[in-house]
Amino acid sequence: MEIEKTNRMNALFEFYSTLLTEKQMNYMELYYADDFSLGEIAEEFQVSRQAVYDNIKRTEKILEDYERKLHLFSDYIVRGEVLDRAENYIKAHYPKDEELPKLLQELQEIDE
Repeated sequence: MEIEKTNRMNALFEFYSTLLTEKQMNYMELYYADDFSLGEIAEEFQVSRQAVYDNIKRTEKILEDYERKLHLFSDYIVRGEVLDRAENYIKAHYPKDEELPKLLQELQEIDE
């Protein structure tokens, strides 16, 4: 469960980090991406562990709220699944077509 939450928070952070304050970005990156403890972050920013904890919990809710409203992450996942199905369909039904794979690649590069 904890690894799933960490992965989700990292993914949401990738999509929405620019909408966060600098402090929120710093705390989330240190906590989730760099695996700092609450105490290490508190020491780094000279605040209490409770202040760091509260900020991280608030930011998690903010990120989930952004995803609930904007769907950037979930849409990205769905697009990837559709592109995979399209790629398999093209390989199975149009193996000699050279243009379709190029067009599909262009679509995939938009998300990258």
